[in-house]
Amino acid sequence: MYVKQLANKMSVTPDTIRHYTRMQLLKPVRSVSNGYQEYTKTDQQRLKFIINARQLGFSVKDIQYIITESEQGNCPCPLTRKLIVKRLAETEALFQETLKLRTRMQAAVKQWKSSPDGETSADICSLIESFVDPISTEENNPEA
Repeated sequence: MYVKQLANKMSVTPDTIRHYTRMQLLKPVRSVSNGYQEYTKTDQQRLKFIINARQLGFSVKDIQYIITESEQGNCPCPLTRKLIVKRLAETEALFQETLKLRTRMQAAVKQWKSSPDGETSADICSLIESFVDPISTEENNPEA
């Protein structure tokens, strides 16, 4: 099947297929008759694996490592476990930073609700300049 057919079947864009082909994760064969790349059932299975791995948070580089491990005849499961633990830790750190951002944004909305527009500003925007960060305040004054 051709790029567009595989993309439709797997509910991804043709550009996604082309990207994974350039990364050599998919290995279509050139048609002798027209020179187009033809994707096999193996490519379809590989793409399904890639999509599942991406949904679990694995990077393309991770997927390359896992596939390489498998192609070398080794069981990739130990590597996969190690990588998912690393990705989970990264995701948890990002989640915590996002929670802090949410707290700051909520505090800004609350602080600015009663602040007048266009108050004298030393630089650009008095709202931002006068913002009191509840997280920095809490970190600097743990007893507060």
